[in-house]
Amino acid sequence: MAYVFCNQCGHRNPPGASFCSSCGAILDMPDERTVVIAKVDPMQDAPGSQDNATIRLGDVHGLGVLVVRSGEMTGSRFTLSKATTQIGRHPDSDILFDDITVSRRHAEVVSDSGGLVIRDLGSLNGTYVNQELADLSPLKHGDELQIGKFRMVFISKSDVLS
Repeated sequence: MAYVFCNQCGHRNPPGASFCSSCGAILDMPDERTVVIAKVDPMQDAPGSQDNATIRLGDVHGLGVLVVRSGEMTGSRFTLSKATTQIGRHPDSDILFDDITVSRRHAEVVSDSGGLVIRDLGSLNGTYVNQELADLSPLKHGDELQIGKFRMVFISKSDVLS
């Protein structure tokens, strides 16, 4: 049984409680947190005001999730649950982006002892992490990944809860 502790008074509350039975404060429920990812306006590179992508941290499984934040696929989620996840335009890719700006075998996300890393596979347009060209780069919660015209945000439950 996992108890929930109050951040205000430290009181131990039963699992599933939303409010502290001692002081009445709202209990922090990590699985109930929601991350809102602002849509990107590709013409101005500024956050848009409509159709933001959202994800509840309780819905994050595996090693993490990539959430698309721009284009016609805004809000699409890709769970990273394999040791190696292939990204590209090739039909056998684990994450398929059918667009000419994406190489057939563009990049891969690899799980290693230190977490996840993104590796560019010699793509024509490159792979970007936080708007910097990257051949090999570790991924941390909140990093923006760009493959061709697709911008994604990496969400890792373990990074948020640790």
